Amino acid sequence: MGEVINRFERRGLHIVGMKMMQLDEPILREHYAHLVDKPFFPKLAESMMACPVVAMAIEGVDAVQVVRTMVGSTNGREAAPGTIRGDYSMSNQQNIVHASDSTSNAQIELNRFFRPEEIFDFKAAQLGFIYGENEV
Repeated sequence: MGEVINRFERRGLHIVGMKMMQLDEPILREHYAHLVDKPFFPKLAESMMACPVVAMAIEGVDAVQVVRTMVGSTNGREAAPGTIRGDYSMSNQQNIVHASDSTSNAQIELNRFFRPEEIFDFKAAQLGFIYGENEV
C-alpha cells in the first residue's frame, strides 16, 4: 500500500481522503454493475473481499487522467513498465489498483466510498513547488 500511495504523492497529486475498508458483495455489485454478468465477476468479487482495501480521494490538475496514466493498462501483461499495473500485475482480471475513468465517474465513486466529512479541503505545502503559479 505504501509504495502505491507514495507514487501518487511523489507525482504531486494531493490525497484529500483515505481510508481502509472491507468491501462486501452489494457494494461491489454496485461498483462493477457493468461486469456483474461476466463469468469472471464472482472471482473478482471474491478477491476484492479477501482483505481490506484502501480507498483514496485524490486531487490535482487533470487528476483522473494523470492517475489512469500512472496506473496503466487493465491487463497487467500489457501495462507499461513503470506503471503500477506494469510493475505489480500479470493479470487481465486481478489488479491491485482501481482508477476512475472520468471525472463524472470519479464523483460517483467518491460518493460511494466516502461521506462528505471524510474528504478534506486543505492546501498541501508542497503544491507551490509542484505546480506553476496559475495552475492550481
